[in-house]
Amino acid sequence: MAAEPDNVTGRRSPPTERVVQVLDHLVARPDGRFGLSELARDLGISKPTCLGILGALVGGGYLTRDADARYGLGPALIAAGRAAQRGYAAGSVVRPHLDALAAEFGAVCTASAVVGDQVMILEVAIPPGAEAGRAAARVGQVYPFAPPVGLMYVLWSHDDEFARWLDREPAFPVVLDHDLLRRVVDDCRESGYLVERLTPTGRRLFSLMAGVADRNLPAELRELVGEMVSSLGERVHLGREREADVEYPVSLIAAPVYDADGRQSMVLTLDVGGSITGVDIERRGLALVGVADAVTAEFGGRAPSRVVR
Repeated sequence: MAAEPDNVTGRRSPPTERVVQVLDHLVARPDGRFGLSELARDLGISKPTCLGILGALVGGGYLTRDADARYGLGPALIAAGRAAQRGYAAGSVVRPHLDALAAEFGAVCTASAVVGDQVMILEVAIPPGAEAGRAAARVGQVYPFAPPVGLMYVLWSHDDEFARWLDREPAFPVVLDHDLLRRVVDDCRESGYLVERLTPTGRRLFSLMAGVADRNLPAELRELVGEMVSSLGERVHLGREREADVEYPVSLIAAPVYDADGRQSMVLTLDVGGSITGVDIERRGLALVGVADAVTAEFGGRAPSRVVR
């Protein structure tokens, strides 16, 4: 984690280097707990400066401070490590598959995963000839992982994980129709993919939520956005209700990637953003599932026993 000179000016940032010093020191001693005086002495940093750095890192969750005023590594580093690990894997394994899918359907394709308490975009593939700047998703973009955001990240999970997600404090008020949700879960597990409806407010909603932690939303805004959102589950097209030659407004199609324990590790999406027939929905859905299965295999994962291909 050593700091490097700026590529343009060659200048260094001593305050930033001191932050890196603190993190490097604790990462090298992951099981240790250290007091302020000890850290300041070991690192050659004044106590006031060290205290300011420690306070900022504790506030961000990168360090923890116990009752004895001793510091250690915090949970935010776990999320950062998982994001980096998944990001490298996504780049080397997922990207070629997404590029081929994007080219085949002329659509933006993404890979994303739950990292800590947020959903993070890990990879984005833009179809040839398209403008990269027009893609709604960007690598590193995050969304709150709480109802109604994040349904596709638990649809194919074990039922206990789905229940834990439903029990989370909602990002904003949402109607829970449990009978409809059960039908959505059964439908998506049977087909292997989810089809999200295209609604006038749906895309605006995700644009507004990008990079926003749910707990940072003022109560008034949460209520206002809640009024824009339909009942959780109503944004999904159910396969058993689709007809082959009828057009349906579709936002995107999503399919899961599984890990070695048969749990969801990522979600791949194929953007549609318009109306297509039931036949075209199935063609895209099956192609996306094929890519997700290929990625699962390359990761050494497996679909859970309830999923039959």
